[in-house]
Amino acid sequence: MRAALVQLARRCLRASPGSPDGASRRKGRMMTQDLNLLSNDAFRARWRDWLEQNYPAEWRIPIIRRLAGDEERRWHRMTYEAGWRAPAWPKQYGGLGLSLEKQLILNEEMERHRCARVLDSGGVLLAPVLMKYGTDAQRSRYLPAILRGEDLWCQGYSEPNAGSDLASLRTSAVRDGEAFLVNGQKIWTTLAGCADRIFVLVRTNKEVKKQAGISFLLADMDTPGLTVRPILNLADEDELCEIFFENVRIPAENLVGALDQGWTVAKALLGDERISNGAPTLPRQAFEVLEQLIETRGLAEDAGVTDRAASLFCDVHDLAALHSQVADAAIRGEVDNAVLGMMKVLATEAFQNISEEILNVIDEDAGLQTPTIGAESPLDLRKIYMIARPSTIYAGASEVQRNIVSNALMGKS
Repeated sequence: MRAALVQLARRCLRASPGSPDGASRRKGRMMTQDLNLLSNDAFRARWRDWLEQNYPAEWRIPIIRRLAGDEERRWHRMTYEAGWRAPAWPKQYGGLGLSLEKQLILNEEMERHRCARVLDSGGVLLAPVLMKYGTDAQRSRYLPAILRGEDLWCQGYSEPNAGSDLASLRTSAVRDGEAFLVNGQKIWTTLAGCADRIFVLVRTNKEVKKQAGISFLLADMDTPGLTVRPILNLADEDELCEIFFENVRIPAENLVGALDQGWTVAKALLGDERISNGAPTLPRQAFEVLEQLIETRGLAEDAGVTDRAASLFCDVHDLAALHSQVADAAIRGEVDNAVLGMMKVLATEAFQNISEEILNVIDEDAGLQTPTIGAESPLDLRKIYMIARPSTIYAGASEVQRNIVSNALMGKS
């Protein structure tokens, strides 16, 4: 009975769409057709075909693999040259200008193909901000290099005493002639060691309420006085870094938006980030690993294991259904920030719960660095667990998101 429930949940999960079903012209580029003119089915088939023919096999390690540094540059160049880069960017900036429906299809097919994760802070996070708040000079300088995969960016937001309460940041920027003199520290900056540039929030006014005295600056990572120190985590990764600013001179022309109005810019960026962080991709991929483990360990008839698996399957299925509903609302321009926050909570907590069950199932082998699933699929199961640990903290901690939802339900701003 329990095994039948798992099978039913699996069929429902795989049948649940991530989005409803039913490139700009570039000289010297492969894609010449406006992809929005294709039906969703034709668009999906074309993208799937390109992935199957061009995606490197060694990158097909989901969950635990993230492209960084030269690998990320290579991916951006590949998609740029083939006409698939920057699907959400407007055509006037060299993007595809795709509808949200087709952007979601891109993500679905990458998940189906078991593609590695890519952060793309420049293309996904910074570029929309520059398009909305940047100057013409800033857009002309930075967007083409992001598009071609030449520049990688990192996000300088969190500080040792200002993570979830980002508005309490203390890194200061004082105007000094034609530059800002920046002093302070950032922490948990993802892939800072691979980045060429950073967008950073700094305090430029201490005399007003904390949200009102923040500004948004752009800086080169090789600027004198800027030091990056990697942080080694329990998964033996050094993707997260702390950054120190000691009298770092950042040109005043690198101010994005108005002085002291960086909080407005930051909020727009965080909204984009939470849409992707609420996707069911990682929970769904983690459950596939759990399912393999149950089968290879001969636990399909274990009542306790299958009960827990069925419950987790239902959680992922519910998350996928919610994500589909939110996608529908986003297409109509009706997304509520509280809903985005709640979806992020559900996605990251489901990921954590599944990662914990993976270790329960692997039992005494949970401490091994490379336990094997089957004969040909070695996978570091500890790493899945460790990657899941911080997911409820980054991009807005679960506790903060719950407060936002509670305030929204009670009609508080």
